[in-house]
Amino acid sequence: MFKRILYIMVACVLFALPARAELKVDIIAGAVEPISVAIQKIEPVGNVSTDDTNMIRDVVEADLKRTGLFRIVSRDALPEFVEMGKMPDFQLWSAIKAQVLVQAKLVAQPGGRYSLEFYVWDVAGKEQIEAQSLVASKKSVRRLAHIMADGIYERLTGEVGYFDTQIVFIAETGPVSERVKRMAIMDQDGYGFRYLSDKDTFVMSPHFSPNMQTIVFLSYRDDDPMVWTLDLDTGEQRRLGQFGGMNFAPRFSPDGTKIALSLVKNGITHIYEYDLGTKKLRQLTFGYSLNTSPSYSPDGKKMAFNSDRSGNQQIYVLDLETGEVERITYGAGRYATPAWSPDGQFIAFTKIADDTFYIGIMDPRGKNEKILAGGWYMEAPSWAPGSRRVVYYETEKALDGLERISHIRSVDITGQHIYEIDLPDDINGVEPTWSPRLP
Repeated sequence: MFKRILYIMVACVLFALPARAELKVDIIAGAVEPISVAIQKIEPVGNVSTDDTNMIRDVVEADLKRTGLFRIVSRDALPEFVEMGKMPDFQLWSAIKAQVLVQAKLVAQPGGRYSLEFYVWDVAGKEQIEAQSLVASKKSVRRLAHIMADGIYERLTGEVGYFDTQIVFIAETGPVSERVKRMAIMDQDGYGFRYLSDKDTFVMSPHFSPNMQTIVFLSYRDDDPMVWTLDLDTGEQRRLGQFGGMNFAPRFSPDGTKIALSLVKNGITHIYEYDLGTKKLRQLTFGYSLNTSPSYSPDGKKMAFNSDRSGNQQIYVLDLETGEVERITYGAGRYATPAWSPDGQFIAFTKIADDTFYIGIMDPRGKNEKILAGGWYMEAPSWAPGSRRVVYYETEKALDGLERISHIRSVDITGQHIYEIDLPDDINGVEPTWSPRLP
């Protein structure tokens, strides 16, 4: 079973930044000229593996490049190697049109640990704008690279990084008529794929707790569809409770003390909230319509969900304090699977119109709708930390009897930068959920 083995001990800015016009990319704009970043080879100190230094450089470059906000300067074009602690010749770096220079040093420490130091230089400003020092076990070196990429990204965008994160999803194998669905987890770049459930139990809808300790999911164990939890440290699985009906679509509250879920009673589906402390269940929606896909607002005061109470599937917002419900979608087509962004500014959704599926975002009032991607079938948007990227899955239309293939993709809020997350061969990925930043 999966266990976290990483122990990041230090992550500190070494000095205050000078007051001046800052080098920063505008990540809101739909079309933006990428910032050119030159990353030197990682300087080894002591008993350091060359594979590790090469891997750090590769991972940092790949993380930044996939955002679409940065252009990585070709390694062959780098004019010099600047040792840590020495001043770069900014004229040389400017000549190759590098706007940012990154230096790093990997140091072997006693007890099987590494320390990774890195500096970020503004070439035009001729000054150092970021410096961090990180420490971790040697087997955690790849995570050090993601944290380094987060540090660079955050300094240059002013937004929360999302590279030191994971994605939990359903890995499908086998023919369409006999699909095996297993819960799996991987780093946000697809590395470290591993299963979290066995092949004999049909599972769906996995979601992280805010502290990354637990995953809540739907399990058809013994042909009984119920919500279960998985402890990521111990591997222990527990059924959430006996609720007297099929329950599904679970989501943690922002403080991790409650789980919202849909529960079918007497043929009617409503949203309930289960308090993990008191073990009590509270009904949140009422009437005779189908209500599902709950998503809490970041402050825990509201909940978005989809319902057919208006005649077709639309998104509504429930005030958890007053019980008032407001419909927020009125566009052509059906709306489903709302997902509130971590910063509270957006709700992502699935839209179905004219035989096409779309992934989009809107503000919490249902205004300023923006379509980010469209295709034959796509669903299940989930936000990265920082609220700038959404992960979802897309299924290709089967042609000439071929099997359907599902991909996990990521798109930013401009809709300009879409990439696919690589999965192992013969695995289809559906229902992805992006984790918070790792503890």
